[in-house]
Amino acid sequence: MGIRTMKKQNLISARAKQYLLTVIAIGVAVLLCAPLSKPGSYHLVAFILLLVVSALATFLDAGPVLLASTLGAIVWNYFFIPPHFTFHIERAEDILMFIMFYVVALINGVLTTRVRRQERLARLREQNTHALYRLTQELGKAEGAEGVMEAGRSGIRDYFGFEVHFLIPGPGEWSVESWQPALDTIGREASAAARETYESGKPSGRYTPILPHLGVTFYRLPGSRTHPGLAYIFPDAPFSDHQQTLWDTFLRQIGNALEREHLNDLAQKARLLAESENLYRTLFNSVSHEFRIPVATLLGASDALLTENLSAGNRSALYREIAIASRRLDRLVENLLNMSRIESGRIAVHRDWHDIHDIINKVLNDLREDLETFSVSVFVMKAMPLVKVDFGLLEQALYNLLINVSGHAAGSPLVEIRASYADQQLILEVMDRGPGFSGDIMSLLPGKHSRTDRNSTGGLGLGLSIVKGFTEAHHGNVFLNNREGGGASVRLFIPAPQAAYPENTPGMDENG
Repeated sequence: MGIRTMKKQNLISARAKQYLLTVIAIGVAVLLCAPLSKPGSYHLVAFILLLVVSALATFLDAGPVLLASTLGAIVWNYFFIPPHFTFHIERAEDILMFIMFYVVALINGVLTTRVRRQERLARLREQNTHALYRLTQELGKAEGAEGVMEAGRSGIRDYFGFEVHFLIPGPGEWSVESWQPALDTIGREASAAARETYESGKPSGRYTPILPHLGVTFYRLPGSRTHPGLAYIFPDAPFSDHQQTLWDTFLRQIGNALEREHLNDLAQKARLLAESENLYRTLFNSVSHEFRIPVATLLGASDALLTENLSAGNRSALYREIAIASRRLDRLVENLLNMSRIESGRIAVHRDWHDIHDIINKVLNDLREDLETFSVSVFVMKAMPLVKVDFGLLEQALYNLLINVSGHAAGSPLVEIRASYADQQLILEVMDRGPGFSGDIMSLLPGKHSRTDRNSTGGLGLGLSIVKGFTEAHHGNVFLNNREGGGASVRLFIPAPQAAYPENTPGMDENG
C-alpha cells in the first residue's frame, strides 16, 4: 500500500471519528441537560447546546459542525420544547426561537470552521513556502546534473512522501540514471508514453487523460529555454489542487536547475572549443614562424651545395649551417612531443640514483655550440649526494632552461648553474644577467606557446612549460625570480631521496 493511499484512508477514518464525536457530544449534552427539561428552563438548554456547537466548531470540519447544529436544534425541539417528545411547537415565540437557534448555531459553526480553514491554509502556504525555500537552497548548492536530481528527490520525498525518478535524454537515445530497472518493468507502452510526454509536454499515465490505465505517471521537466528531461512517479491517489500547484512548482525549480547545469556544460564546451581554436592558431603561427628559419637555412645550403663552383671552406661552412638547422628542427619537434606527453599525462617517471654532475655535464656537452658565446659557471654543493631522480626528465628540464638563456640573454654572457641538496630536496638553479622576466609571469609560469617580453627570437615558448611539467612529474615546484642588478633566476625544488653518504658538508665546488 502506498503512502498516499494510507494518507487518504487515514483522512477518511479521521472524518468518521469527527461525525461520531459530534453525535456523542450532543448526546452527552442532552443527558446533562435532562434536569432542565422543565417548562421554564428549556431556554437555558438552548444556550448550553449553542455552547457545545461552538466548542465543536473550534476543532471539527464543516460537515460535523453542520451535523452538530442540526442535531442540536432537533434534540432541543424533541426533548425540551413543550410539548416534549414531539416535533410540534405550539407557541409562536418558541417557533421563532427554534429557527433562531438553528440559524445562530449554523452561522456560528460555519464561521468558526471558516476561520480555522483560513488558518490551515495560511499554515499550509507557510509550509509550502518553506519547502520551496529548502528545495531552492539545495538546488543552488548542488553540483552537476546528478547533484540536482538528488536534491530534487530528497525535497519531494520530504514533502510529498513518495519517490520520484528522472529521465534525461541523451544524444540520440534515452539515457536513464539509476532507475533503469524500474522503467524496464513497466513495459514498452510506458516508455512510449514517456516519449510522448517529453515531446508534447502533457502529463501521461495514471490519473491523466492519456493512458490512465498505466501504473506510472510522467511529467515533463519545464525549463526556460530547453526541456531537460522527465520526472515519473507511481501515484496511489491524484493530487489535490494545492498539491498539484506545488508539484508543478517543484518540477519547474528542478527543471531550471537541470537546465542551468546543461547550459553550463555547453558554455564550458564552447569555451574549450574557443581555447582549442585559439591554441591551434597560435601553434600554427608559431610553427610556421619557427620552422621557417631552419627550413630556409636547409634549403639555401642545399641549393648552394648543388653548385659545383664551391671551395672546400665554403662547403664546410654550409655543412655546419645544415647541422645547426637540423639540430634546431630536432629541438622544436622534441619540444612539441614533450608538450604533448605532458598534456596527455603519459609521463612515466623512472627514478634511479644519479650524480647531478653527470646530468649537468651531459647538458653542457650537448649545448656546447649554443653556449659557446656564454661564460657558464657551475656551482655544486661539496659532497653532493647521489639523488634518486629520472635522469632523462631532469636533463630535458635543464636543457630547456639553458636553451631559453641562449635565446633570451645573448647580450649578457654570464650564466650560473647551482645545485644543492637540503631537506630531502634537490635544488637546481639557473641564473643569467639578461633582461629578466616580465611582471605578469613572475608568480605563474607561462602556458604553452606564451612568450615573455624579451626582445629575442627562437623557441616556441614551450621551454618553461616543459620545465614545469617535468618538475611537477617529480612532484616538485618551479619558482621564477628577477635578480638584483638585472637578470633572471629559475629555481627547481625536486623531492629526491638521497643515497647513504658518509659526509655531506656545506660549501660549493666550482667548475668552469
